[in-house]
Amino acid sequence: MDVYSFDPLADPRWDELVGRHRNASIFHTSGWLRSLQRTYGFTPLAFTTCRQTEPLRNVVVVCGVRSWLTGNRLVSLPFSDHCNPLVDDSEELRALSEGIEQYRARGGWKYAELRPAIPGPAVGPSFQTADTYYLHRLDLRPSAEDLWRRFHPDSIQRRIRRAEGERLDYEEGRSHALLGKLYHLLGLTRERHLLPVQPLGWFRNLIDCLGSAVCIRVVSKDGEPVAGILTLTHGRTVVYKYGGSDARHHRFGGMPYLFWRMIQDAKRSVADELDLGRTDRDNNGLVVFKERWAAQRSELMYWRSPPLAVSRRGPSPERLRWVRRAFYRLPLGLRRVTANLLYRHLA
Repeated sequence: MDVYSFDPLADPRWDELVGRHRNASIFHTSGWLRSLQRTYGFTPLAFTTCRQTEPLRNVVVVCGVRSWLTGNRLVSLPFSDHCNPLVDDSEELRALSEGIEQYRARGGWKYAELRPAIPGPAVGPSFQTADTYYLHRLDLRPSAEDLWRRFHPDSIQRRIRRAEGERLDYEEGRSHALLGKLYHLLGLTRERHLLPVQPLGWFRNLIDCLGSAVCIRVVSKDGEPVAGILTLTHGRTVVYKYGGSDARHHRFGGMPYLFWRMIQDAKRSVADELDLGRTDRDNNGLVVFKERWAAQRSELMYWRSPPLAVSRRGPSPERLRWVRRAFYRLPLGLRRVTANLLYRHLA
């Protein structure tokens, strides 16, 4: 098969394909791609076996990430937990993955990485598994009562009841004020885990580009934000993407309460799946938290060409540890400014 490339943000066929393909997600939408471009300068490029004059039947979309720190690479897609190839059979997938590999080799990119969420055959002969994570999903089709019975009685049910007894102030929407509260909580959480916080502009662009697909939920106690989450909706799937909390107020059960509100709202909107996102396999605490909601675990494999042993020429683990320690010795204000400059290199 011949493989052609095009700019999905300039092609009217793109939104039509994403709107109807069974494997499309929020990460394929023009709004998500445009947010990546506005915030980080990542320009999307799509590959298909369909000519310009034909309707789109298949596609794999990537972004070029240019970085002096982590290397120049093609990623499908940056800061996206997963991004399925929109194909109907293994022959199309093989042709498109080999087309991407040829494009990578011609352009001198360090590697190409694909992040499919659906199990299937090897992406293509040039690609091998690079990293494996867990992906958790909750089936929302059972009744709210049935879902409640499956939640962990102590860690989830009891804490939700505690939050309801506290009469926390609940807000939802996409206002600048609400985003400010969420961003404050995200910063506290990322600080606790020694991770840089995402640029504020990223969240502003998500709201601007995705509109009603974005929902921010925040609970407060006596006027002080306790916990907040941001979700994305596409079709019948709600994606829990970001969350943060103030550790001083964990006893109020704000985060479990927000998850329960999110689940109830998703069911009212006729969603049938809650995507709880990617988890590192050694992050036992997060794995346990998601599974106490009765979410089902599956393996999420990232594929890379050339294989990892050949393409890994970035900073050594020792160097990265040194950079991380040095970074967290900086004053808070300087650390956040630096994080805004460096975050794009982590895609």
